[in-house]
Amino acid sequence: MKNLLETAYDAMDEKLASDMVVLDFRNQSPYVDYFIIASARNFRMARSIIENVEDKVSEAGYAIRHSYVDDSKWLLIDLGDVVCHVFYDDAREYYNLEGLWKDLPIIEM
Repeated sequence: MKNLLETAYDAMDEKLASDMVVLDFRNQSPYVDYFIIASARNFRMARSIIENVEDKVSEAGYAIRHSYVDDSKWLLIDLGDVVCHVFYDDAREYYNLEGLWKDLPIIEM
């Protein structure tokens, strides 16, 4: 059985999320182990990515804490140990989570 990180990552990849990066928070935060950060071309694609994560994670028996899917340019789903962020390209540059957490290890998937 896949772990939560692999399940979420594969679900995002399946819906063509681009420029995916996994940040390792295990030694940084008691609340989250990983961020998956990805880009989407538009809201419809971003919503599809998040919905696929919800479906695949639920099918695998994992809990979903909350998903934030509105008409903004930054959507996310909180899975507890893993938080998936999906940005439009310009919003990803603006919020620059990779730059904010540049000292964290990047996990190769």
